[in-house]
Parts: sequence; C-alpha cells; structure tokens
Amino acid sequence: MLATVNENSNDYEEPDLFGPAGHRMNPPERDMSLQVPNYTKKRPSSLCSDDGVLDDYEYEGSLHSQQGSFYLPHTGVLASTMKEDTSQLSAVIKMGWLDKNPPQGAIYYQRRWVKLDADYLRYFDTDKDVYSKGIISTAFITNVTTVGELKFEVVTNNRTFIFRAESEAERNEWVTVLQDCTSGRQRHTVMNPGSPLAPDYQGYLELKGLRSKLYTVVASDKVFLYKNIDDYRIGLGITSIEMNVGNIKVSDRRSFDLTTPYRIFSFIAESEQMREQWVNAMRDAIGEALSNSEVAERIWAESSNSLCADCEAPKPEWAAINLCVVVCKQCAGEHRGLGPSISKVRSLKMDKKVWTEELIQLFLVIGNERANSFWAANVPPSEALSPSSCSEERRRFISNKYRQGKYRRYHALYGNQRELNHALCINVQCSDVLETLSLIFCGADVNCSTGLESQPSPLSLATAHSQPLQAELLNHNLNTELPRLEEVDAMDPEPYPLPPSVSHNGFLFKTASMARPVTERKAKEEFSRRWCTLNDGVFSYYESDKNSNPNGALKASEIVCLASDNDDRHGYNNTFEIYTESERLYLFGTDDSEVKSQWVKSIAKAFIPVSAEPLLRLNSERIGKLMCKDGLNLQRSKVGWFALEGSVLHVYLEGSQVEEIHLRKLNELSIQQDNEVMVLVGKGRTLYIEGKRKLDFSCWCAAIQAAAGSGGDRLHEQQLTETDIPVIVDSCINYITQCGMVSEGIYRKSGVNSRVAALCERFRHDARSLCLREGEHQVDDVSNTLKRFFRELKEGVFTTQDSPSWLSTATIQDESTKISQYKQFLNKLPHVNKATLQTLIEHLYCVQHFSDKNQMNNHNLAIVFGPTLFQTDGKDYAAGRAIEDLIEHYKLIFEVDEQQLNKQIEVIEFIDKMRLKNPPSERGGDFICTVYLEEKASGERHVKIPGSMTALELTLEILDQRNIPIKDKDYWSCWEICCKEEMERPLHYQERVLPIVHSIGTESHLLIKKHAAMEAITLYLSSKPDASKHGMIKFREERSILGLGLTSFHERYFILNYNSLRMYKDVRSNRPEREWPVKNLKVYLGIKKKLRPPTCWGLTVLYESMKQEKPERQQWYLCCETQSEMREWYATFLSIQYDGNVWPQDGLQHKRVSRELPDTRHGNVSLIPLRGSENEMRNSVAAFSQDQLAVGSSASSDVP
Repeated sequence: MLATVNENSNDYEEPDLFGPAGHRMNPPERDMSLQVPNYTKKRPSSLCSDDGVLDDYEYEGSLHSQQGSFYLPHTGVLASTMKEDTSQLSAVIKMGWLDKNPPQGAIYYQRRWVKLDADYLRYFDTDKDVYSKGIISTAFITNVTTVGELKFEVVTNNRTFIFRAESEAERNEWVTVLQDCTSGRQRHTVMNPGSPLAPDYQGYLELKGLRSKLYTVVASDKVFLYKNIDDYRIGLGITSIEMNVGNIKVSDRRSFDLTTPYRIFSFIAESEQMREQWVNAMRDAIGEALSNSEVAERIWAESSNSLCADCEAPKPEWAAINLCVVVCKQCAGEHRGLGPSISKVRSLKMDKKVWTEELIQLFLVIGNERANSFWAANVPPSEALSPSSCSEERRRFISNKYRQGKYRRYHALYGNQRELNHALCINVQCSDVLETLSLIFCGADVNCSTGLESQPSPLSLATAHSQPLQAELLNHNLNTELPRLEEVDAMDPEPYPLPPSVSHNGFLFKTASMARPVTERKAKEEFSRRWCTLNDGVFSYYESDKNSNPNGALKASEIVCLASDNDDRHGYNNTFEIYTESERLYLFGTDDSEVKSQWVKSIAKAFIPVSAEPLLRLNSERIGKLMCKDGLNLQRSKVGWFALEGSVLHVYLEGSQVEEIHLRKLNELSIQQDNEVMVLVGKGRTLYIEGKRKLDFSCWCAAIQAAAGSGGDRLHEQQLTETDIPVIVDSCINYITQCGMVSEGIYRKSGVNSRVAALCERFRHDARSLCLREGEHQVDDVSNTLKRFFRELKEGVFTTQDSPSWLSTATIQDESTKISQYKQFLNKLPHVNKATLQTLIEHLYCVQHFSDKNQMNNHNLAIVFGPTLFQTDGKDYAAGRAIEDLIEHYKLIFEVDEQQLNKQIEVIEFIDKMRLKNPPSERGGDFICTVYLEEKASGERHVKIPGSMTALELTLEILDQRNIPIKDKDYWSCWEICCKEEMERPLHYQERVLPIVHSIGTESHLLIKKHAAMEAITLYLSSKPDASKHGMIKFREERSILGLGLTSFHERYFILNYNSLRMYKDVRSNRPEREWPVKNLKVYLGIKKKLRPPTCWGLTVLYESMKQEKPERQQWYLCCETQSEMREWYATFLSIQYDGNVWPQDGLQHKRVSRELPDTRHGNVSLIPLRGSENEMRNSVAAFSQDQLAVGSSASSDVP
C-alpha cells in the first residue's frame, strides 16, 4: 500500500537483530561472491534499521565477511511448544496490527504487531515474535493525535512516529488508549537516575558478528538494548530481555552468552575485567527476576512464620511444604539432606509456581508456632538450636526432629493403624489441618481406603467435602516417608541413615524367567506359588514362607521396567512383569487385584528415584527408565524415567519437571536405525528413545505404538490433530473439499461397501499413516467412510446424555430462543466433541453453498446427517431438523468470522474452477506453489508448476509476470532457500522444479533472485584446463541420532575430480578416509550458525545414495579459508555435475514458458496448494485466484 512520507517525522526503527537468516545480510550487488544469502537490491543490512536510521552507517568487514557464520541465533520467533513470557503479556493494555510510517525515502508502510503496556509502546515484525524491533517509553510521549485518514501520530521530544490502523474505530481506540496511558504522567526529556529505569549496570557491548556496539542497560530484572547512549537518554530502544528466562554462560576471554529459550545473545565486552562485571550484573538480574517477595510477605504475615521453625533466625525464606514449617537458608540446606521423601524444600521467593493460594493459606492457618506444637513438643533445652548453631548441630537436630520424629507430640491413637486411618478419614472432612498433620506423621496412611466407592481415598474425601487446605496437605504427603525412631551411635561417622526402605511381603504366582517378551497366554498351570518379600531394596522369592533361603532375588537397582498387564491376559487375572538390566523378564500373578496393586506400587517405589516421585502417583501400566535424547541436546544420552498412562507418556529427565506427551496427537511416531531408536515428534518437541536393552525397549515400543493408536470408539479416544479433531474426520473433509464439493449427490450416494469397510479399518488401525489420494480413493467411498465413523461412534458427537435436549430444542418455534439454546448445549459439549462438530458443520455449510451443482441443500444434507449424527432410526425428522438448524444458523451458533468463511468458499470456488480447466485425467503433476521474488518479505507469487517446468522457465515466468526486463549479464536464477538449515542453493537452469517442490519441507521455499557470483564462476571455469580441484578444507559431519561421527571441524585433504570426491586425513595419506560419487552430491551455500564454523565461507553437502533396497543419506560441512576459495570449490562442483554447462551460452532466453509438456514420472497429482498449514494453503489458493498474471484469462496466455 502506497503512503506519503511525512517529511517532519524522524523515522526510527532499531536494528533487526532477530530476522530470519535468509534476510539477515544483503551484500552490495557488485560483490560477485558466493555469499549466503545474495540479494542484488542495494539496501542496508537487515541487521540495520529497516527504517533507515542506520543507512548512513555501512557495516563492513565482519558483517559482510561473516555471512556464512554470523553468530546471532536464527530467529526470535517462538517454537510450536513455547509461549510468550507471561510477564510480558500480563501488563499489555492493547495489542494489534498497525501500519508503521515508512523509512526515509520509502513509499511503503511497514506492517507491525504493536503492543502497549504501562511503560512502553513496542512494535514487532509478527505477533509471534518475543523480542521487539523497537520500543518507545511512554514517559517520553508528549502527544498523541489523529492525522489524516486512519493515521495517528505518537510524538516524543525528539521523534514523531506515524501509525495507520485498518479502520477509523480502531485508530480512535488506539489514540484514546495511548492518551489515557500517557496523560497525567511525569514527562521526561532525558533518562535520569530517578527514572523508573534506574540502571544497575550500563555501557556498550558488541554483539558477535555485528561490528557496531549496542548500548546495553541492566535494570532490575531486565536487560535493555539501545542503538546508542543518546537513544537511551530519550527513551527509544530496540528491545528488552526478561531475565527470568535467562542464563549466563562465559565462553572465551571477553565473550559471554545470554541464553533464553527463544534465542542466544552472544556479547563481547571491552576487556576481561569488564566481562566479569557484566556477567555479575546480569546474574544479579536473573536472581532478581526469579525472586518474588510477594509470597514471602504473605507467609510472614503470620507472626510465627517470620522466625525459622528450627533455629528462630529472622525472615526465613524457605519452607518444607509437606511438613508445614518455614525455615531459614541454613536449616533448608539440612532439610535437603533428608531427601524429598522426608522434606520437600521450596523457596518462598523463587518457587512461585509451587505457592498456590491453598498452600499459602495452609501455612497461614498452621504457622510455625502451631506446627512446632506438634513437631517440637518435647525438645530438651540442651538440644534446641539458635541462629548461631553450627552445621553439625543443625544436621543432628533436624534429623532427630523430622526423620525420627524424636520431639513430636504423639497422637492418642499412635500404634493403632486402623484407628489412625479411621480418624484421618473423619478429620479431613473438617477444617482442623493441624490434627491431620498430627495423624499423618504419627502413622495414618494417606492412601488408605475409605470404604466409599465415590470417594475411595482421604484426598478425594477432602475434595468432596470442600476442604481445599486438607486436600493440599494430603497431596504433598502422598509419598512421604514417616518418622521412625532409630538408635544412632553418637560416634557413628554416618549420623544420617538412609531413608527407610519400602517393605512388603506375601504370596504370588510366578513363571520361569524369560529372555523374550511374553506374547502367548500363560495358563495357571505354568505358574508356581512363591512367598515374595521386598526389603532393603531387594525383591526375593522363596519356595514357601517357611524357607529361609530364597530361590532368587532381584536388587531394586537392577530393575529397569515394571509393567502391569491387562486383566485376563493370563491364567491369573492380575499379572505384572519385571524387566532387569540383564535382559530377563519375570512374570508374577495373583487373583486379587488389590494384592497386585500393592505389589506394583511397592516395587515401583523401590526402584524409581525420589526425584521422579510424581510418576509414582500415576495409575500407569508401564513405568521404568530408558536412555534418550531430546531435540535440544543430541550430544549425549541421558537417563529418562517414563510412565505410560493410557495414551499419555509422562517423561522425567534429570533437572526438569515431569512432561506429558499426548501420544495420539503426535505428528510422527517411528522406529529407526534397525529398531534401535524410537522417534516421537510432537508439537515443538522431538524425543529420541534409545534401545540400549532390546527386551524392555521392544516392549516399550509396542506399548507406545498401541497407546498412540485409536483407543476406542469414543471421540476423545481417536488419534487427534493439534486442534483436537479426529484425524479421520480431518482427512475425509480435506479430501472432499479438494475433490468432491461439486460431486452430484455427495453424501447421499453410496460407496462400494468393501472399499468403505477397508478405509474404516485402515483409519482405525492408524489414521495418521493413511493419506487419501485422488485416483486411488473415490469421493463416494470417502464420504461414506465419514458417515460410518459418526454412525458407529460410541455415545455420538452430541453425547448420549445430551442428545434428547438437542432434539427437543429443534421443536422450538422462536428462532432466537432456539439459537440461544443451541449455544448453551454447544458449550456443554466436551472439547473434542465441540471442535469436531464445528468442523463438520462448517464443512456442510460449504457443501450446501454449492447445492446448484451437487444438489445437496440444507434439507438434503440434514436428511442424511440427522440420523447419522444423532444415531436414530430416521423415522421422524427431529434429528434432521436439528442438523438443518445448525447448518442454516452456523454463523450465529458457532460465532464464526464471516469474512474468513467467505474466503474459504472463494478458495473452494477457485479449486472447482481450476479442476474444470485442468481435469486430472488430462493434466497430471501440476501443483500450485508459492514462489518469492528477491526476498520472502515481499514479492510473493503463486505459480502453477507442471512436471516439465525447468528452473529457467520458472524464473522467466516470474519475471514476465512482474514485467521485469532482463539486461545484459543479469544472472537471474531460481534458488532453493532452507531457513532451518540456514543454507541455499541456486538450481541449475535445466533442473526440473517439481521434484524440488516435492522434496523441500515447510522450512524451505523457492526464491527468484540474481546470482551475484555467476560471472565470477564462469570466468574461473573458463581459465581452468580441466574440472578438478584439491586442497585442505575444514570438515565436519552432521551428528547422527546416536551422536556418532566427527562433531567438530577438523582439517582434511580433499581431491575433487570428474568421478568422485575423496577425503584424506592429510596430504601424505595414501588411502582415502571417505569417497563419494560426485553425481550423488548436492551442494548448498552456507552452514548452520549453531555449529560455530571456524570461518564464514562454508558449504553444506548432502549425499544421497541411489540404492533402492537401502537408500542412504548423509549431511556434512566444508569450511574454506577465503571467499574466493569457497567460490572455486563450488564452481568445480557445478562444472563436474553438469559437464561444464553451468549457464546458457547465449544468456537467458526471454520467452513465455510452455506448460503443455507432460511429465509422466509424477503421475496424476491433484491440484492443491503446497506447503504450510491449512489456513496458509487456503490463503495461497485465494491469492492465486486473484492474480490475473498467474493464470492467463485467455487462451493466448498459454501460447509461447
């Protein structure tokens, strides 16, 4: 959109520190190097301001010379599983999209996501960015006024910013909010020590790879970045970094990294001494960010909590949350020595998430004084602590007090287990939490049975009687070890005995141990009765309870997995399996489910570490340890503790919280590397589970695969998409949208029953793996599969309980009352049901929109789907009437965006139009693909790619669409850009485009731009007598899943000739370490920056073998010393691979691209937009339909 530049405005936008690698650096056009990436359009580096503030400051040297290894991380955008920091969101007053005033001399407004909070007006590239492009302190805003159509000004003493809204109402709302936010505030003309941003430390720091220095300010719990000190003084910055998610890592002499979950800031200080000062200041900021005195102040409001419960030191900042005592830092250290099974120590200031409102109230109600009336009722004065007590005295006292319960006040029922349990069940129904504390730590079983089916445990009993404080106390003591008096020799060098071990015994039935998984049913006759005991970490089994010598014994440390079998799997109804490090499996059984439950619980507690304690609370069918790696750290394997509960895999890795992986929502589940690695790919997370032991690993794999499949006939038991829609529903609707929206009688015609049944079975087995394709699957078969799914769905989409209410609502005559009732029932549906129903009704709404072609209006669709969705016999029209109402009033009932709905209908109309013009039977292999011109931020084009189209033809097509003339020595090329790998590759002009489109992922795209180094390449090749090269290059391999290979850069000697690329350890070596056929290599410009390449001139090389039986793929990296050396190696690769024909001899042939040549290699592929999410695909097609240049409206457009 064109706009007039305000000559009075002083346009300002800070350096783009967070742009994608593909846009980060733009060398001058005259530089004919193989830099990554290359743009010929002269403009400042994108690391500089795109508003032109820094356009008079050309970055040289390190900026242009280090493009291949720039050290700023790739992006500031959050991954699928990360969310923006809540501390930034909580203070936001208003946010939304605005057009910001253009840079000096430019005519385009810039689209910005703008946020306003009490202190700053921030603007971002996208609404997903964490770090802003610029911030304006509201304390420096002097005026906010409307100017011209839809625009308004934000005025400071030094600069004027112009924004433009999408509507008058939106503009006025922004102006009002900004005026309210800035009115009545003390104005600043310059930042001063008394300002809200009083710095703790400030000065200039250099960001690695960027020669200019940024003025950096550490203030309280944040770090602010400014272009210079002048901008800091007038309140105009680049971004701020919340230090509650930060971590500091010192690298070399003057460098250090500030790491956040979203990016890494690599700073260089002026000296080692300055670096230490910066590191200390930022670490203090992290400590300040993590601390929160709000909880402490509330806890201290109870006067006895302001003194340590053990030594009476003032202002204690720690607490044992299960023991209900507040303690000082010195005593907290000794509490940790007891282990979390006895004392769960948490900080009042740093563990904010732990301190729920219920837990705070619990500490206020009990308080240290009342807690000590139980814990310290009998402390001899000679043993009491004081704030000056030494560590040894504290250790002895705290052990006596909590591990042994030496000073506690004994309950009257102490020693009577049944009465203690009974008293606990009664007391949790009232508010006396101190009595509950006394009962628990005098022996009452927190997990005892209440005898009530609806409230089987004391915890459920407390919850049912609305006693949240009782529930909180019970919840923190579900697995607490109870105090136990022991005789301890005062001279014993180990004053701390280990926590009491789990004990259990009883009769079980056992089979012989096995070395392979149990696949067949074991009859009762195969089990032998054994007396089993669990004591001191050893599980033993005896011939009988009279024998003193065990038949066998398993140490808890040897157990790696415990699995609880389904009922009736073997002759004994209740069985469980124990797996050991020595690859043996032990099967035990009993007829009593309670006996089995107690054994499983006791064994799990014996071998699961206390740090993974939350896993013990789960009702898991399989629990144990496995070696694994996550997507953030593939360097080394770590021990993970896993528990499988239903379709959820709970994972505990050392030093982190227990995570949940919803297996039915995985994007990918595969077993790789000869069944040695299981890969779980979810939203924003990849986990590699390694099979160090084959026996338990194979059983884990089978159990996880079974749990990831459809678990039943209810909606929530299906494999789901990220939006909680069953995959079968999503797949069928998408297929019909592409191929059958105008099919006459859609959903009314019957498919072939055998094919429908086969489709249903395949979806039921693994819906995620089935891809519906035109030609392979028929429209009527797919539509009937969808109907059969809903017909056979247990409880239906409306649920058995609520279906009558929906049907009765359909009989209401008043439309507004009826719609209101439908809305109420819709909101009562479970989340998966609601999401599924909305998706289906939206689809049916679109189907009826084309009723003039498919003959399926509202009434006809209701006749079909009424009995299907309500699972009725269809004898009356009640069910049909309800569905007809939902389709007719879809926009009102589901409160949808009408503009988005209309856009979707336009997309479908365009698909229909293209299918009529290009029937699949006549034209195969065409895809709609998004191609960009010069840069991804602008110049987006949507082109139909036939199978025969070459890179040259695509390039000329895009240039023709934009009417761009081709001058002499213009080396326009089509580039494959891979943002994730931070590399790019110019396609050879004869290379077919469609196979590339098929192979690239969502992180890659096609870009048309000039090849700035092609002239230098052709000159170099023309001066060489033969196509060969040799020399020393720094080499590194891509790390394999198991961490094998060269994982840092090493010098190697390479020889490249017409047949192969050979690598030698050094020049004197006779035998090559590796050898690759050149024709199988694909060479990219650029290396991932996180690999820390030693120079910026790098190549990424992909090797793919042609073996059909066992294809092989490798990726490795070459790093050259100079730009010219890298250009020579790359030119030699090109010359060999294309027999010297690297560029057309007579230049680019500017002619229209013919699309009539078929490419039978790719068969018939449906005309669908490629890449991106569903919405992006729809937007792509919509844009394509509006672009008259993309699809010729007359026959002449297809004629060369």
